[in-house]
Amino acid sequence: MNKHVLIFLLAMPLAISHAYAEEVTGPAVKISGYGSAALTMADTDSAQFARPNQAAGAGRTARTGVDSNLGLQANVTVNPWLSATVQGLARKDGEDDVGAELAWAFAKAKVSDSFSVRIGRMGLPVFMISDYRNVGYANTMLRPPGEMYSQVPLNSIDGIDGTYQFSAGDTSITTQLALGRTKATLATGPASTVQVEGKSIVALNVVAEHGPVTVRFGRAETRLTINDSPSLNTLMGSLRAAGSGYRIAQLGELADALEVKDKKASFTSVGLGLDWNNVLLQSEYAQRKTDSYVSDSTSWYVMGGYRIGAFLPYYSHASLKADGRVNNTVPAACPAGYPAACTPTLRALSAGVDTLATMRNQLEQSTDSIGVRWDFHRSAALKLQIDRIKPKNGPGLFVQAKPGFHGPVTVAAASIDFVF
Repeated sequence: MNKHVLIFLLAMPLAISHAYAEEVTGPAVKISGYGSAALTMADTDSAQFARPNQAAGAGRTARTGVDSNLGLQANVTVNPWLSATVQGLARKDGEDDVGAELAWAFAKAKVSDSFSVRIGRMGLPVFMISDYRNVGYANTMLRPPGEMYSQVPLNSIDGIDGTYQFSAGDTSITTQLALGRTKATLATGPASTVQVEGKSIVALNVVAEHGPVTVRFGRAETRLTINDSPSLNTLMGSLRAAGSGYRIAQLGELADALEVKDKKASFTSVGLGLDWNNVLLQSEYAQRKTDSYVSDSTSWYVMGGYRIGAFLPYYSHASLKADGRVNNTVPAACPAGYPAACTPTLRALSAGVDTLATMRNQLEQSTDSIGVRWDFHRSAALKLQIDRIKPKNGPGLFVQAKPGFHGPVTVAAASIDFVF
């Protein structure tokens, strides 16, 4: 997204506020915002550390873009039952630039004290901290664990959701059902992106709170499509052409199985949180499944911290495991009597299919993190975090990895997170 759109989104809440400031009897407008000013670096230049959906990241030279962002939000209360929310977010994106996005834009109707409906663009409720994953100040760690939060790179949903809250004894329960669709531009390389579209999304989110304990269950299903990928389109076309030309039916069948066109995908997750006295615990476990070349995966993390005055030291361990690899059914050679070019063609196609297993978000890694949060101001916190990342069977979630790259890699970051 270009700079003019970025400026528009960041200025929009202020413009709304000014417009209503002169209408004393009009709707009540509240302006708020959040941001992170961060520096991030790694101990290698053989690959770059980046957040999910960033085309480039940090190496031995410290970079500001990896963990920095800025968000502005306007809440307009029309009357006791009707309100609207708009949120703009600026951060480094899949096109290796600081881009702006319309993160939220919805109207909310409070049907009763326990039931509300929203229509528009909202956060996709697939994680424990989906609604505030980008608000650094609202989170203990400097960033959400990539092993978990990279598995669904779609952040928002355009559609409708309903939220119902009720109590069962001393336990407060919130249920949310969202229906809609979404689109996103995802990075696949230093200068390449694809368009990902999720249709017919059905997302269920259930949260139970009992004293200091929070338990969450989530399930999201969609029909997934990946567009505008020259390499994937070329590979699928070549498989089908070779299958037809050489009369090898399994090549066309393999292309149909691997292609991401209206394929079923699901994400199931559970979460647990504890905020008791000075003790803080947070954990999530999730499984991703798709009917395409995008691998099934299991991810989890656990984080524990302890408050000491204004300081909160913490430790976390995160893991990402690929549960299935691409099933390469390209024959090793052509039967006797086939044209001489047949076997070399099959070998080239087999190599192309194998590359699908090494694409980003297909691989495995684990991370051990230690950090400390210092709440030096009522609306600002300083965080320092060191990660020891161990990729497995490839570069893990690192980007722009050079031949021969392997871990482990140490990443260090410092950030000032704030709200206003």
